[in-house]
Amino acid sequence: MATFIGDYPCKVDVKGRIILPMAFKKQMPSAAQDQFVVRKDIFENCLVLYSSDDWNRQIEKIRKRLNPYNREHNMFLRNFFKGTAELTLDNNNRMLIPKRLLDLISAERDVVLAGQDGRIEIWSASAYEKIEMPAEDFANLAEKLMGGTINEPLE
Repeated sequence: MATFIGDYPCKVDVKGRIILPMAFKKQMPSAAQDQFVVRKDIFENCLVLYSSDDWNRQIEKIRKRLNPYNREHNMFLRNFFKGTAELTLDNNNRMLIPKRLLDLISAERDVVLAGQDGRIEIWSASAYEKIEMPAEDFANLAEKLMGGTINEPLE
């Protein structure tokens, strides 16, 4: 599994292509460096880019939890896969992001690719600049989610 670290400002060219930062490419297993899946994020106004291996892990999680013959599950599946696209890097490390997906996040020329462990978020640069959380709020959230007693190991 790839672990993506860092955030990188990028330009979208006139054809809708973005160059994958070399730092992200180096963080991927060599066998899976040119195939990706992109979709709109569920919670935020950004796109989420998965390596094909990480996408397959997400699909396995979904398959284990959902039954396509259950209406509610089927509705989730339909919306989860809506707008999803497969991407392939060209010889210049560029990927063509469908215009409809860039439009969903109001991305024009300037975007930010932000590593989020096993995935990369794609934000319009202006939206990414606005997502900062005050340090004290972040500290409180970290304590709430990760803090435990000394005898309680984190898993």
